[in-house]
Amino acid sequence: MASGPQPAGYRQLVPFAALSASYFAHIGFFNPYLPLWLKAQGLPITVISLLASVQSLTRVFAPYAWGALSDRTGERVKLLRLSATIALVASLGLWWPGGAWWIGLVLLLLFTHTSSMMGLTEAAMAHLVAGDWGRYGKVRLWGSMGFMVTVFVAGAWFERFGMGSFPGWTLVTLACVLLCTWCLPDAREAAHETRAAPEPIGAALRRPVVRWFFASLLFHVMAHFAIYGFLSLYLDALGYSKTTIGLLWAVSVIVEIAWFYAQGRLIVRFPMEQWLLLCALATSLRMAITAGLGGWIAALFVAQMLHALSFATHHTACIALVTKHFPGRLRARGQALFTVIGYGIGGVIGVLAGGAIAARWGFQPLFAAAALLGLLAAGCAWRVQVLQGRDAVLV
Repeated sequence: MASGPQPAGYRQLVPFAALSASYFAHIGFFNPYLPLWLKAQGLPITVISLLASVQSLTRVFAPYAWGALSDRTGERVKLLRLSATIALVASLGLWWPGGAWWIGLVLLLLFTHTSSMMGLTEAAMAHLVAGDWGRYGKVRLWGSMGFMVTVFVAGAWFERFGMGSFPGWTLVTLACVLLCTWCLPDAREAAHETRAAPEPIGAALRRPVVRWFFASLLFHVMAHFAIYGFLSLYLDALGYSKTTIGLLWAVSVIVEIAWFYAQGRLIVRFPMEQWLLLCALATSLRMAITAGLGGWIAALFVAQMLHALSFATHHTACIALVTKHFPGRLRARGQALFTVIGYGIGGVIGVLAGGAIAARWGFQPLFAAAALLGLLAAGCAWRVQVLQGRDAVLV
């Protein structure tokens, strides 16, 4: 009797864990503290939001470009090393005091070569774990641990020494990312046959359940860019120290790690479509608490603890649903669409609209709007659940 693919052993997944840890260690200080560094450069909130949106802008085109190049050449590991090298060199531009346009150009080059790195590795990991999402969580939690270490340590560092060392942190963390890419197995993957017709993706995209899934993803991630782009600025405006800001970010990652560690036992309790709905509702609640109770530190801790559902569970559910609806040779393109629609289009709209709202009305209305986006995501997720149920009955 034929059997499906077997999950890879942990030894095969160790290099991916190392890369995940180093990559998210870089993200753990860069994303939370980039707005504060830009503020220290004397830039207004509107310009800060535009510069913060550059990362999302690159996610509109970079994942597909790198994915297509990887499929054509089969040299995924070499491409990861190349992108890490260029990103490291590009980061040197942050040392040059060239103003907003120069910073934007540096960030564009930097993010073009980092924004799709996890997309390439996520697709590979999804194949290696072969549906064992507990094993996937054990690998992915190392990324969360890397994030937690740098978000907390960097917060204390910047509190004591100021934001001037931000470019130095960027250089060191990207050097670690580059080193970890050299730890990956130096194996060339088989490139797709150029004479073979590529499997059409249109049939999958025409399915209503897939379209509603991507709509839920769009609103869900768009809501989260209130956190990614503006939480540090919001807390700073409320008078919290950088150490406290780092601690609040660390709390969200601690619960994320706990979830990824335990998800093998927990996530099987509900179908992925139900998790999608629960995560959207948790997102709406998280944003509402942050908007209405930002002056109460205990409430902010509760809001950040909801990260276990609003991000960690949602991330695994989305990877599982992408794998389900885009199997085989569609998987890389499905993963790219996940990044493009959620963190690309959703990110650009979320940061730009968030900056406009914050500049005119302040941060509380921004997080209130994010809570409404969470409800929209929940409505779309409910449609996914209904449509999936109908498909199951038909089958």
